[in-house]
Parts: sequence; structure tokens; C-alpha cells
Amino acid sequence: MRSDVAIGMAFSVSIMWAIMVTTAGTLHVNGQTDIQTSEQAVKALEPLVKSFPYAGQISQMIFALGIIGTGLLAIPVLAGSSAYALADTLGWKEGLNKKFRQARPFYIVIAVSTVIGLFNNFIGIDPKALVYTAVINGIVAVPIPYAILKICNDNTILETRTNGRISNIVGWSTFLIIGTSVVILFLTWSRS
Repeated sequence: MRSDVAIGMAFSVSIMWAIMVTTAGTLHVNGQTDIQTSEQAVKALEPLVKSFPYAGQISQMIFALGIIGTGLLAIPVLAGSSAYALADTLGWKEGLNKKFRQARPFYIVIAVSTVIGLFNNFIGIDPKALVYTAVINGIVAVPIPYAILKICNDNTILETRTNGRISNIVGWSTFLIIGTSVVILFLTWSRS
């Protein structure tokens, strides 16, 4: 399980950095800084890839496949995480290893969350809502690593299985980076 999480995190962080670098290297450098929808992003990419025939259409297809792939990855993860959270809170049977009849409320939450996510696309919610949601998640996330690290270093809870030095360095560094980022966010908002 540890190697599975490590490999998954390595891939996701690598993809995140690749997206940011390529976006900065194509769109931002060419003055395309106000993109609100995926359609605008595709149109902004087309004139930037004129190095070979049909590059614009190819870039649109690759971009579309990327958006579809992201959705296919994100929807089950988000729907599943909401189902697990509700199941834990309400004491329901949970788990994707269980059959529908064994964990009916759990699977219903997954189905309802997926349908709600699908219809959000069609009811005209401003895409900036996703940015605001990410900001709120970032702010709310600050106390989580703190609480986890306090528990992971508590001998009364974990006895001999407390964090080691490297885990503490990484954990507290992460907490400081997240906390500092939120402070910088508030400072920049108050100045603008």
C-alpha cells in the first residue's frame, strides 16, 4: 500500500508540474492569461502550435482527451471520497469491495454525487467556483497536518509506532508551507 501511494503521488505531482510548466511556457508567455473555460484554452492553443500541418486540430484532440481523462479520474475519486466520508460519519457499511446490497447507502451516495457532478456542467455554474472551492479547501486544510502530526507523535495513542525523524521533518515542513501559503494568500487579498 505504501509503494502504491508513493507511485501514485509521484505521478500526480509530476503531471501537476508538467501542466504548470507547459501552461506558462505556451499560454502565459504568449499573453493568454484570462482563460475561463476549456474551450477558450483550446482556442488559445491553436495559433501557438503551427510547427506542422494540422497541429491545431491535433492539439485540440489531445487537450480534449486530457480533459475527458481528468474527468474520468476525478469523478469516481470525488464521489467515492464523499461516500466514504458520509459512511464513516453515519456508521454505514462501506467499501468498494462490498456488493451493492451490502453497502447500499454507500453506493447510492457515489451514484448521486456522480449525477450531481455531471449536471453541474449543464446548469451554468461559473467555472471560477472551482477556484474558490480550491482556495477554501487550501485554507481548511491547514489544521489537518497539524492534528495528524500531533497524533502521530503521541506515545499514549501509538505507543512505539510514532513518527520517525524524516516523517516529522517532511510533515512539519508541509504544515509550515501550507500555513505560510494561506498567510500570503490573506495578505495579497487584503492589499488588492
